[in-house]
Amino acid sequence: MGYSVNFFETHAVSAPSIGNRETQKFTTANLVVSDYYLPYVNYSVLQNPFRKFPYYSAVNVDGNHFHKLKREHIFEGSERWLKDARIPAESQWGNALYNAEKNDFDKGHLAKREDVQWGIDAEAAKNAARSTFYFTNAVPQVSKLNRGVWKSIENYILHHEVVKHNMKICLFSGPVFSADDPEFLKTVNGEKVLLPYLFWKVVYYVKDGELHRAGFLTSQQREMQKKRIIKPVSRSEEAVRATHFNAFKDAETYQVNVNFIEKLSGLSFEAAAEMFQSNDPERIILSRVNVRNVSNESVQMEAQANSMNLTL
Repeated sequence: MGYSVNFFETHAVSAPSIGNRETQKFTTANLVVSDYYLPYVNYSVLQNPFRKFPYYSAVNVDGNHFHKLKREHIFEGSERWLKDARIPAESQWGNALYNAEKNDFDKGHLAKREDVQWGIDAEAAKNAARSTFYFTNAVPQVSKLNRGVWKSIENYILHHEVVKHNMKICLFSGPVFSADDPEFLKTVNGEKVLLPYLFWKVVYYVKDGELHRAGFLTSQQREMQKKRIIKPVSRSEEAVRATHFNAFKDAETYQVNVNFIEKLSGLSFEAAAEMFQSNDPERIILSRVNVRNVSNESVQMEAQANSMNLTL
């Protein structure tokens, strides 16, 4: 029911594993990592009980069985976000955070509603879509990030690749947790909240019988500062690993080698071929130009009446 490792049948793709530092936190707190791996419909999440946000979502996307549903048709009335009763309520942020003063951010779905919106019929797809409305599947994201280029990439992958070509993909998304993360201006239930500002996405697909992967990274730090929803950011020695991303233009999205995401996030991903080999992140550009193909498989592809240079 949740994420399937054998979704491709010919290639197994395991969900990312957390590093020793995070594993030790569970051990110290007498917690079991697997208790926080939560299956939903067509996806799973691994919840970080210490930050109260998910480490990542792991999604199977099946374009051949996709059903198009409008958001307002998912629920009767307004949408409802829930805490997951399978883990302690104090291990997940909820309405208290998103209704707090100065909360000028969205509930950013990690597993996109439409990505899981597939099944044997429309009712099954609707049930899957509803299952994405859990706080364990959300991280605060400013609107410029949640509705901008990041969303364009999500829509491109789903509609222009997966659904259009009846593809299957495995899609992982998550924040980078760092000691350098800024603090929300307000406390919530007497607790301070550290807001992640880096987000990553890794997509796996099968091409010519070979397993491939592609990685993307984006930031919202400066946008949060402009909106004045965070306290002034201070760096710590522990967070030096993330500082070299700070120079990139905020709210733009970059294609990166998945190894780069592993270094930032501390996660380990399934090995696979990558067309994008550069160690330098490449900015993904949206512009109103015609689609054109390049010999090295770096392609300018249409997305929402614009184009993106992605390497797949």
